[in-house]
Amino acid sequence: MRAAVYREPGPAADVLRIEEIETPSPGPGEVRVRVAYSGVNPTDWKARSGMVPQPRASHFQVPNQDGAGVIDEVGPGVDPARIGERVWLYMAAYRRPWGSAAQYTVIPSDQAVPLPANASTALGATLGVPAVTAHRCLFADGPVEGRTVLVAGGAGAVGRYAIQLALADGATVISTVSGEAKAALAREAGARHVVTYTAPGAADEIRALAPDGVDRIIEVALASNLDLDLAVAAPHATIACYAAEPRPAELTVRELMNRNLLLRFVLLYTMPDEAFPQAAVDITAALAAGLLTAPPTTVFPFAEAAAAHDAVEAGAVGKVLIAVDPDIS
Repeated sequence: MRAAVYREPGPAADVLRIEEIETPSPGPGEVRVRVAYSGVNPTDWKARSGMVPQPRASHFQVPNQDGAGVIDEVGPGVDPARIGERVWLYMAAYRRPWGSAAQYTVIPSDQAVPLPANASTALGATLGVPAVTAHRCLFADGPVEGRTVLVAGGAGAVGRYAIQLALADGATVISTVSGEAKAALAREAGARHVVTYTAPGAADEIRALAPDGVDRIIEVALASNLDLDLAVAAPHATIACYAAEPRPAELTVRELMNRNLLLRFVLLYTMPDEAFPQAAVDITAALAAGLLTAPPTTVFPFAEAAAAHDAVEAGAVGKVLIAVDPDIS
């Protein structure tokens, strides 16, 4: 099969190559997926570059955690009826050599999640890391029905799915963005209330929308936004942060203690095992109900896998996909 492969960390143009390698076969509890689209996330280029080292299971690595396609073979212990099933994937490359940037990938059966008939494989490939991360940030501390949720960075992929999953659970959603172009993306995702966090009076504007404070905050830039978060958080609120900035956040412990606030940090690779199947169930249900839509998507040909990694590294808005075999439906 053809696969994007790297054998040592480094710049994408130097180390990531399309090669012919042996097609893998599924082992016990695994399925093999014929890949339509491979999704690229910041975690993928960081692992490839060596910026954030990850454990390697082989002398080579096919990158990318996310993707979508069709199961074409199952291993022992997996129902043969799954052959032909359309699926979306998560964590394909974690501690495994077979990421999604290949014509075929082998993955544990429960990480190949049935894709509803109304969802395209391109949409399925945008889920994975951003949707599962958004789900954990939202629901690690219980349902959000009837609560007010503040999503920082609503124009990004995690932010978009946080907005849509919160709405699906019955929350009121406020999103903060850096400017009007990103405000349009947050509104298109479904946020009824969008605030420019850099504007004077941003906290007052959020407080006017949520006089009793915000119950859950999904945070992408804790160091930059902590003052605003604390200004609008309700007593007993949770601030769930899923990304790291170069500079550290400075905490005033007494301020968090006084309101019994919970500061939660979320990293996909160290989430509790039980969080994944629940995320898969809830995300798939929202897909089937037509409540999840893809972020702005940039699609690269398979031959340009290295350029796709570079685009994500350069800060592409939304989601970057690699069209491995887009005719697979």
